[in-house]
Amino acid sequence: MQATLLKRIDALAGPLLARLIPRRRRAAAFVPQSILVIRPGGIGDAVLLIPALRALQAAYPSCRIEILAENRNAAVFEFCPGLHAVHRYDEPGQLRAVLGLRYDLVIDTEQWYRLSALVARLIRTRRSIGFATNERKRLFTDPVPYDLQEYEPFSFFRLLAPLGIEAPAELPVPFLSVPPAARERAASLLARLGDHPFVAIFPGASVPRKEWGGARFRQVAASAVLAGYAAVVVGGKEESDVGYAIARATGALNLAGEGSLVESAAVIAAARVLVTGDSGLLHIAAGLGTPTLSLFGPSDPRKWAPKGDGHRVFASSLSCAPCAKWGTIPPCTHETPCVDADPAEVTRTLMQMLRDSEP
Repeated sequence: MQATLLKRIDALAGPLLARLIPRRRRAAAFVPQSILVIRPGGIGDAVLLIPALRALQAAYPSCRIEILAENRNAAVFEFCPGLHAVHRYDEPGQLRAVLGLRYDLVIDTEQWYRLSALVARLIRTRRSIGFATNERKRLFTDPVPYDLQEYEPFSFFRLLAPLGIEAPAELPVPFLSVPPAARERAASLLARLGDHPFVAIFPGASVPRKEWGGARFRQVAASAVLAGYAAVVVGGKEESDVGYAIARATGALNLAGEGSLVESAAVIAAARVLVTGDSGLLHIAAGLGTPTLSLFGPSDPRKWAPKGDGHRVFASSLSCAPCAKWGTIPPCTHETPCVDADPAEVTRTLMQMLRDSEP
């Protein structure tokens, strides 16, 4: 609800305010001692930002780096040790406190919406970097280009180019760190499986158009169990009911609604494969080095699907897909589901991935 409200405010007031606020003068190059990185939005974008954050930490090891996130994605930054603080963008008191501070450098990682660029402009800083995707470009000392077809982690590295930090040829894997306490909790949750290899399944989606359907995930889970693997359903409280239905029908272990985000990540780290739609947990699995089988609908797999031999992607066959752009999915007249992968084909691909993962 808060995310929707922020987008509405942005659409109504953002363009005008971005035009009215004076431009910031560009500063000479210097070595920053304090950096604020702004990352509103969901879990997936925050996860894919972490390789760039690690590069920033390596370039400025003595620098204080803080994050301005949202409640819905703040937990992601537990995967990136060494950050000095994580503030909440959608908590008025915390936002006011940040606006009262001074930073050497502010990096706004939002791709399109203008409110975060306005926040970056209002913060006292010598230098600011952000994407030049609309009126927001005039609010930064260093606006940078954005490519709608570039794998998102490398888009975030573009924000470091003004600092002389280059993107790697390939992302380091793993690039997420799971706290030891989360690994211990995950081991406790998985104790009933013993050393039995398992498939992790996330049947949820952030929006209905990205859903594949509980019945289809249930079919895949049943096939994995028949093949001699365990199946473990992961997710939040929103997935607990569908997780229960999958567990009741297949004997899977339902952990949906059990534990925190980092504890779910620790479960995924122990899995042979994660089967999921286009989700934040997909990016977490990729960051942990867990193979993924992902199901895409309105979003562009070129932009958002994990890369590499360990990952398999099913894209929508609809002629209008992908249609999502700048975090928005346009109205659709199709009666058929956008995520339309054949469960039998998904199962065959999963079985091959499991065979390939055998020691």
